[in-house]
Amino acid sequence: MTGSTDVQGRVVAITGGGTGIGAAVAERFAAEGATVVVLGRRREPIEAVAQRIGGTAIVADAADGASARAAVAEIVRRFGRLDVLVANAGGHGFSSVGETSDADWDTAISVNLSTAFVMARESLPALIDAAAEHGGAQIVIVSSLAGLFAGPSVAGYTVGKHALIGLTRSLARDYGAKGVRVNAICPGWVRTPMADAEMDEFAQAAPEIADREAGYAAVTRDVPLGRPAEPAEIASIARFLGSSQSSYVTGSVLVADGGAHVVDLPTIAFEHAGM
Repeated sequence: MTGSTDVQGRVVAITGGGTGIGAAVAERFAAEGATVVVLGRRREPIEAVAQRIGGTAIVADAADGASARAAVAEIVRRFGRLDVLVANAGGHGFSSVGETSDADWDTAISVNLSTAFVMARESLPALIDAAAEHGGAQIVIVSSLAGLFAGPSVAGYTVGKHALIGLTRSLARDYGAKGVRVNAICPGWVRTPMADAEMDEFAQAAPEIADREAGYAAVTRDVPLGRPAEPAEIASIARFLGSSQSSYVTGSVLVADGGAHVVDLPTIAFEHAGM
């Protein structure tokens, strides 16, 4: 993109920025002139994204206070400010309660909830400063449709993503007066490496599912738009929430699921029967 935009010159940090939605968010902000910092625990993917978009990669564990604090300090040292945090890191927790060990539970909550909580906490001083100096700062939390509903055998993931909604509202309530807006996105199925792996596993387990594409078709059969999202579509929402275009929006949960949440489950059988 060319020309000035309302995110140009802003400093944006993205956790879990090495793949999927996080990488797409990084690309979108960078394309509009933002200074983008890609954060993650694995050096190789975040450096690849940073190199591709002209951003900066910082290896950090967003669930660890000392690591997150050091990352924010490095961002402020290099760029003088932090305007937007996109808390995108997540994954793990794919088992039922009865099949989830203590270690698996701890991992699921750490990856899906603590990453956002800790990174937000450590970023708040810098965000509050940015809001005072530049007229506003934002936190965008990437939850999931699993933050509103429960799928089969995804207890840790579901609990963590539900809790992100509470975190969003609590942050918005406490820090709105200090100029920090906080909103959440709840995507449905998105074509990411994690979802691709799930579709591949689906195809291996179900004889009627021939391949990955058939898997995506099956899981979006009853979604009104009838398809999964592309990462760039979710990135456009993050860009909106992380910009002045959403200046009176805080504490909100924006559902981006192709309409899945409006489908009445008990009546699907009627539609399938042609009624």
